[in-house]
Amino acid sequence: MSLRQRLFRLPRNLGASGSPRRLWWSPSLDTISLVGSWRGQSSRSPAHWNQVVSEAEKIVGYPTSFMSLRCLLSDELSNIAMQVRKLVGTQHPLLTTARGLVYDSRHNLQLRGLVVLLISKAAGPSSMKASCQNYDMVSGIYSCQRSLAEITELIHTALLVHRGIVNLNELQSSDGPLKDMQFGNKIAILSGDFLLANACNGLALLQNTKVVELLASALMDLVQGVYHENSTSAKENYITDDIGISTWKEQTFLSHGALLAKSCQAAMELAKHGAEVQDMAFQYGKHMAMSHKINSDLQPFIKEKTSDSTTFHLNSAPVVLHQEFLGRDLWIKQIGEAQEKGRLDYAKLRETIKAGKGVTSAIDLCRYHGNKALEALESFPPSEARSALENIVFAVTRFS
Repeated sequence: MSLRQRLFRLPRNLGASGSPRRLWWSPSLDTISLVGSWRGQSSRSPAHWNQVVSEAEKIVGYPTSFMSLRCLLSDELSNIAMQVRKLVGTQHPLLTTARGLVYDSRHNLQLRGLVVLLISKAAGPSSMKASCQNYDMVSGIYSCQRSLAEITELIHTALLVHRGIVNLNELQSSDGPLKDMQFGNKIAILSGDFLLANACNGLALLQNTKVVELLASALMDLVQGVYHENSTSAKENYITDDIGISTWKEQTFLSHGALLAKSCQAAMELAKHGAEVQDMAFQYGKHMAMSHKINSDLQPFIKEKTSDSTTFHLNSAPVVLHQEFLGRDLWIKQIGEAQEKGRLDYAKLRETIKAGKGVTSAIDLCRYHGNKALEALESFPPSEARSALENIVFAVTRFS
């Protein structure tokens, strides 16, 4: 029996340990009659990611990308766009990031903001009288929560832009002229800082010190996680680092899970929900982000059509699990066998890893985190928004 099947066999008011969980929402007779129908709808999740995202966007009212008209028409962003155009024809990574912002065919960049809006609507207003009285509610979501979703996307996009900064000490002749890379780095730093400054300004306007603290700590986690990734990659022997899956999960939460988890918690704080609801929102964001990251790591190993030149990170989930099952000595031997003329043959190494247990174990881990995310949603009342959150999990954990 699969993890998902075992999870669905649990009573709806039971936690992971089987102890009764008190529901913070009061189910009416109409709500109780809908429980089965919402589950049925979620279990028939759409096959394609784009369809899942499109359906979710209809529920929250409009697409969630921060590239709204008021942002596009701002003088500052227009000036940055003009500077980025000067990089056309170069090989600076900032161009790839900018292209992804405009042509986001897989809707990955807007995922965090969308989840924040969905979980805000799924939780609904708090029973407390002080619940966002100064904010308007549109489509079941407070305007302050929509602002939070935009701030979350701004922070994530700023991180992507800053990640495009090139290490000039490692430039090769094939990378193009040095002056192009230097100019691209300046634009990446300035544009990333501009986005972060706008995010900080938006946080201040929310006038909620706990929300500011949550997002500030998430930003600190992001920096710490990325710093660790960069310092690890800079080592000459990083491909032989004996990193276990528990350490990998801790580091991945910092760099990929903290922002979504704490943004979901902050959305509940803005609606004045209690600690229990905030924790469930945090758990959903955490496990959803972890599952999404593992799914991304698996793509080079499960795609039907993968180019021989396709590379993958040697600290990705399938590789870490493969190394853990294999043992350090055999892993170093496989790395050596996959090297030709001092360069790593990723196609050969990929087939070696696929023949082991790393890929299947990573799929199981992805589904484990998906089920933990679904478990966190058990405390939320049945609704279209909760069903959409479940559909996102099903789409991320679907590999057949």
